[in-house]
Amino acid sequence: MRVLFVEDQPDAARVIAKGLREEAYAVDIAADGETAAHDAAVHDYDAIILDVMLPGRDGFSVCDELRRNGSSVPILMLTARDDVDARVAGLDAGADDYLIKPFAFQELLARLRALIRRSGQPPASDHFATGDLRFDVRARRVVVRDVTLPLTAREYALLLHLARRPDAVIGRAEIGEHVWDERHDPFSNVIDVYVQRLRRKLARAGATTEIRTRRGEGYQLVPGAL
Repeated sequence: MRVLFVEDQPDAARVIAKGLREEAYAVDIAADGETAAHDAAVHDYDAIILDVMLPGRDGFSVCDELRRNGSSVPILMLTARDDVDARVAGLDAGADDYLIKPFAFQELLARLRALIRRSGQPPASDHFATGDLRFDVRARRVVVRDVTLPLTAREYALLLHLARRPDAVIGRAEIGEHVWDERHDPFSNVIDVYVQRLRRKLARAGATTEIRTRRGEGYQLVPGAL
């Protein structure tokens, strides 16, 4: 899943983005309100983590603009102001949740997972199965017949994205948009490389669920027998 993280403090942005990437999120960083509004209009994010205090436009203004333009992307607003008026302002601007700084990274992850679940995006639970693949989203683990697949963060993110819509054909553009960040080169073969890696790991684990290539269309995760 792809997240826009809006934070003007470079050190904080770098540390949090690193942690999110280790949890298999693709992360774009914006350091000011104008860049955040532009990026959110251009890319199809699964969630936005939005700081209130930003250079130029503040987070309230960015959130309000996104909602007025019809965006329903889940927004988690961050602020160092621990007062009711600030929280009310954020929620009135259209934020879905509010987190006070400083915060524990595990709480940020939990709130992010909850926001994405409530947005109606599958899976609706931290535990679900597709064919003989069992996913534990919180632990970032995939199990095949009691064997845990040894997946990198990016491999896991790709497999999870395919598993969210089993049997659907998902195009390379969509995969690049949600599994990779803005540094992804759409003309590279990196998606094909990762698909091949996943196929080998699924085969070694004896999985009957497979990733099929639909030439000219994309990839399809086809659930196999349990």
